[in-house]
This record gives sequence, structure tokens and C-alpha cells, in this order.
Amino acid sequence: MNWSSPANTALIKAFLALKSAREARSFLRDLLTETELEEFAKRLKTASLLAKKVPYSTIEAETGLSSTTIARVAHWLHRGMGGYRLVLKRLKQ
Repeated sequence: MNWSSPANTALIKAFLALKSAREARSFLRDLLTETELEEFAKRLKTASLLAKKVPYSTIEAETGLSSTTIARVAHWLHRGMGGYRLVLKRLKQ
């Protein structure tokens, strides 16, 4: 995937242009389906639980995500570009 393609750059700039939770909520609601929004929220929750060393089985029961998706989130949490860790750190502050 080309992260610096014009379309991806425009999407990133759109996120950066948001100034409040209300604006972000409105934009995400227009951008994503309800199912997509729920899925992304579950993935963020999964990353948070994984960072706290919560077992996969507990995460699966709490989020309804498959063990495959949990493993994918774990992979990006520990070996990705640091996005999950950065967001989780900032949410703690």
C-alpha cells in the first residue's frame, strides 16, 4: 500500500483538520458504516486490552472479535509502526 498516495494523504489531512470530538464523530459517521465504526472501536479496545496483557480468550469474549483479528491487532501493536502505542499513550494522559 502506498501510504503517501494523494488519496491517502487527503484522508490523513482530513483527520488532522478535525478540531473536536463532535467533529470527529460527525466525520467518522459519514465516512464509515456503523459496522465499520464498531469494528474499529473493537480493535482499539483490543489493543488496549493486549497492552494490559489480557488473555486472548477474555478479549474474544469481551469484544466478539475472532482470535485471528486479535492476533492481527497484537501483531500491529507489537511490530507495527507504533500507531496503536502512540494513541494508547495519549489516551492515558
